[in-house]
Amino acid sequence: MGIGGKMKTNFPDMSEIASRKEHRELTKSEQASSKHDQETNRFKTSFLDMIKSPKDIRLLNKDQLRLLAQEIRHEMINTVAKCGGHLGPSLGVVELTIALHYVFNSPKDKIIWDVGHQSYPHKLLTGRKKEFSTLRQYKGLSGFPKIDESEHDAFGVGHSSTSISAALGIAKARDLKNEDFKVMAIIGDGALTGGEAFEGLNNAGHLRSDLIVVLNDNGMSIGKNVGGWSNYIQEMVTNPKYCKTRKKFEGMLKKFPLGDVAAEKALELEDTLRAVFSPGMLFKQFGFKYYGPIDGHNIGKIIQALNNIKNIKGPILLHVRTKKGKGYQYAESDKTKFHGISPFNVKNGEKIKCANVISYTEAFSNILIKLASKDKKIVAITAAMATGTGLDKFAEKFPERFFDVGIAEQHAVTFAAGLASYGFRPVVAIYSTFLQRAYDQIIHDVCLQNLPVIFAIDRAGLVGEDGATHQGVFDMSFLRNVPNLVIMAPKDENELGRMLKTAIEYDRPIAIRYPRGCGEGRKIYEDPKPVKMGKAKILRKGKDIVVICIGPCVTTALEAAKELKKIDCCVINARFVKPLDNERILENVKRCKKVLTIEENSLKGGFGSAIVELLEENKVNATVERIGVPDRFIEHGAQNILRKDIGLDKESIKKKIWGMVKG
Repeated sequence: MGIGGKMKTNFPDMSEIASRKEHRELTKSEQASSKHDQETNRFKTSFLDMIKSPKDIRLLNKDQLRLLAQEIRHEMINTVAKCGGHLGPSLGVVELTIALHYVFNSPKDKIIWDVGHQSYPHKLLTGRKKEFSTLRQYKGLSGFPKIDESEHDAFGVGHSSTSISAALGIAKARDLKNEDFKVMAIIGDGALTGGEAFEGLNNAGHLRSDLIVVLNDNGMSIGKNVGGWSNYIQEMVTNPKYCKTRKKFEGMLKKFPLGDVAAEKALELEDTLRAVFSPGMLFKQFGFKYYGPIDGHNIGKIIQALNNIKNIKGPILLHVRTKKGKGYQYAESDKTKFHGISPFNVKNGEKIKCANVISYTEAFSNILIKLASKDKKIVAITAAMATGTGLDKFAEKFPERFFDVGIAEQHAVTFAAGLASYGFRPVVAIYSTFLQRAYDQIIHDVCLQNLPVIFAIDRAGLVGEDGATHQGVFDMSFLRNVPNLVIMAPKDENELGRMLKTAIEYDRPIAIRYPRGCGEGRKIYEDPKPVKMGKAKILRKGKDIVVICIGPCVTTALEAAKELKKIDCCVINARFVKPLDNERILENVKRCKKVLTIEENSLKGGFGSAIVELLEENKVNATVERIGVPDRFIEHGAQNILRKDIGLDKESIKKKIWGMVKG
């Protein structure tokens, strides 16, 4: 049945829907008015509530699908306003997601989302509407696709540019098993800047497996759509009759002498049209058949295009143009802010601030700008995260010394190494979880050559609601064994400034890891003093037990020690993961004989492991216990809940100290 056809369903009659206040996308004036509650009540009986699985979508006609799209947007806006999340990307793919589930049969057919920032409509349409209010909450729905959350999540994601490689692997597995289902990879234009995406395209073109890549283009100008003639060409080359006729014509020509040459020449017209009117030639060079661009908010057009291409053999790329933040004016006008946003006020789009304290990211940004204003050799590099890392302010101040390399962490690190080799002080600001992608470059291109690259590792430790793919709990472990690399972690914003000053003045590779979220409210000085290399600081003297901590855990440990009136705790702020302050640590361990290490990093190979190794190497006998991230992936939830869950909160630390001393 065609999308526009009439049908008998169990859904509300359209005349009843039409009798309500007119359905429309949320506008700025609506959100600013007191009618928001009425708008919420208007959707209590909705098509979305009746979608129990994707097959229910195919019971709706074109007008009903449009209303469904509006209801999905309404649900996402209100939920993300309370829970935070990736609103802008998900608003932009509502119609595309509806069309995908209308044309294809999930979970038999596999839909693989890149990054997962745009997966909220997919979750709502695949039986998770009742749980959607728990999005990104502890024990609730993940903010990303997860294979153990739903059979409709064909592949777990969280990092960028992986969808084509994963989809190709699934498609090839299907071929090897002689099974029959469709495989789609949905990738954004931003994710397409990642090298793995091009590696996937290249290999897909070589293997020639049936695969559909949908390019969701919501910003980067890959090619211009020049209007009616382009649309005509698009409809012509995706029409099944045209494709069938073209194939017959090509086969007929090949029967004649020099037929292969004749067929090739005859079909150059289509290639010429594509080259002039679309960016298709780029993807053709990878071995893909290219179709598009089409309007990503026209459900009928998307469904038509998907129906036309779904049975074409070989790798196919469908180019879809969308608008990030579609349907919520604040998200449309500020795409960066609403890409990933904390809880906000729906009526005015303003974030709900929980504390009057700047974040570690802001502290890093402010001190880097101050240092760069005095030192022209300081340059800053990010991998498509200028705002997230705080380097957007640096870019405004020093545009000629700022480099956003796109989603290309490997390139960012080697690019920095090249700059460092010629006398500059590059500061590479990357989230801990994303730095994992550049491990070889850190070792081979930076540390092996002992080049003074500074790694500003943001979101180190538990990040909270973004969950397992984003928890930055491995960097101390995977960096600690690399020669020539100094690793520091500040206990507060002031110490972060001092460590950055140290890194600028020290002529070797240095990594500084700091957490997501608010700082301790400490003042950052205009001209911070460097930290003495490899020197820890004793914050509290004691004889019963020595608590050795690193990073923001220091503040929590110090508070715990002060509240344990009957225990004499020595508290050491290690400052350095590498090199350790051997003399100061060993002196206090020998006196106390009991040691507790605290870190917000994996216990496997982390800071505590370094202390154990130090004691073993110096043949010091002591009772050692460690608190940190256990050997499992930590799921999503508020940071305070996660810390309590793994024993990194103040009460858990007090209990551990008491047990070691009095137990």
